Amino acid sequence: MRCCVALDCSRLEVRRTAFHDPRAGVCDSSPRAHGSMTEYGSEKMAEEERNASAEKLKEKANNYFKDKDYENAIKYYTDALELNPSNAIYYSNRSLAYLRTECYGYALGDATRALELDKNYIKGYYRRATSNMALGKFKAALKDYETVVRVRPSDKDAKMKYQECNKIVKQKAFERAIASDELKRSVVDSLDIENMTIEDDYDGPKLEDGKVTLKFMKDLMAWFKDQKKLHRKCAYQMLVQVKEVLSKRPSLVEITLIETEKITICGDTHGQYYDLLNIFELNGLPSITNPYLFNGDFVDRGSFSVEVILTLFGFKLLYPEHFHLLRGNHETDNMNQMYGFEGEVKAKYTAQMFQLFSEVFQWLPLAQCINNKVLVMHGGLFSEDGVTLDDIRKIDRNRQPPDSAMCVLLQDGRSISKRGVSCQFGPDVTERFLEQNKLQYIVRSHEVKAEGYEDTHSGKCITVFSAPNYCDQMGNKGAYIHLRGSDLKPEFHQFTAVVSGVSFLCILFTFTFTHF
Repeated sequence: MRCCVALDCSRLEVRRTAFHDPRAGVCDSSPRAHGSMTEYGSEKMAEEERNASAEKLKEKANNYFKDKDYENAIKYYTDALELNPSNAIYYSNRSLAYLRTECYGYALGDATRALELDKNYIKGYYRRATSNMALGKFKAALKDYETVVRVRPSDKDAKMKYQECNKIVKQKAFERAIASDELKRSVVDSLDIENMTIEDDYDGPKLEDGKVTLKFMKDLMAWFKDQKKLHRKCAYQMLVQVKEVLSKRPSLVEITLIETEKITICGDTHGQYYDLLNIFELNGLPSITNPYLFNGDFVDRGSFSVEVILTLFGFKLLYPEHFHLLRGNHETDNMNQMYGFEGEVKAKYTAQMFQLFSEVFQWLPLAQCINNKVLVMHGGLFSEDGVTLDDIRKIDRNRQPPDSAMCVLLQDGRSISKRGVSCQFGPDVTERFLEQNKLQYIVRSHEVKAEGYEDTHSGKCITVFSAPNYCDQMGNKGAYIHLRGSDLKPEFHQFTAVVSGVSFLCILFTFTFTHF
């Protein structure tokens, strides 16, 4: 398999401007050349020099992009824009770099600015459509794809993307037309698990008397490691059981660690099954004495999301009070449709099973408070001050996330976010929230960090990300955190990606990184 974010630098514009050549002519030193003409010539020369310097910075940014160093690419595109802020190409190139780092909000802003500068710049429409698709803004994306197809009617790739986007828009409209929360039946009601037959030639793990055991979990992990599929009957049994367990949990889970206890907090895993196994190898299997908290985004992107989530659900069933799972923004229908999990489940099992996964995800708790001092959530804080822990407790989470506090917990909080989904928050916001709720600090995930973690806001906002070399191309480390009941001081543990001999397919939505 290959990583589907394989680099194609042909998408980076490398159009060059004509540079001023001082050898092209001789300056007239007579008096008539002075005054306004001299000032104009000096300004023109200064502008040309700035543009030439900007081109050099753009070329440097392009080289960083080729090397997949997107942060430096963004830096030098930004420097180029400071010298020449009216160049649509620079904005478009930086938009693509932002797409690579999943900063969809910034990518959308740059694509929009490129079109403001040049309304005929077709790649600007394509970048903006890509950004809007990543943000789930399908109608806006469709409008830009229509523009691209109209200008380039013979472009097969652009036409395909327009058709796929149009299909999603129509599907969403149909779903809204038939939606009825009151009348909606659970997939569980239509299942007949007891009469599902396990074939004689299936020699994989099976639940023991319908229950998950430690032996089953060890057999399951080994089975998945060999890239074998769990029997559908066992998968359905696990999903039905974990839905029942999660539905009894509150939206805000609260636990207490005594002085001698510790808990391990992990961030995003995104279908990177072999890296999940590596966490357990380094840190020990989950148990009553070795509790874990996985902070959302278990699925999408990586090609082993089914294996990751079934393993995590298995440990939740085995140790319901000592293995904790929180919902991330990728435990939602829109994200699963765009970033691979829905397709993976349908390929390995059935559309019906994906619907059941969707139901289970809606019951995942949104946040966890440890010793009344540390709050863990996937995304971040809120767009307004005054939100309390009691407000989180009251959230009705059994649904797809609306534009509300629930959405922020899954994504980001305060000014418009670089991810384009909710907002960002600064140290002042963190400080006020912690003070009001008598907390010491927050732990979040949601963003790739080069070192696997980041300690910001004077130690009061910690980010942890547990998918090393994200999508087989980011080169980042992974990390997990130990918290001990004695002092709640975070201890960071880093690890690198596993070289397993298995090539990961980073399942990315085709709109995001393909080109015409």
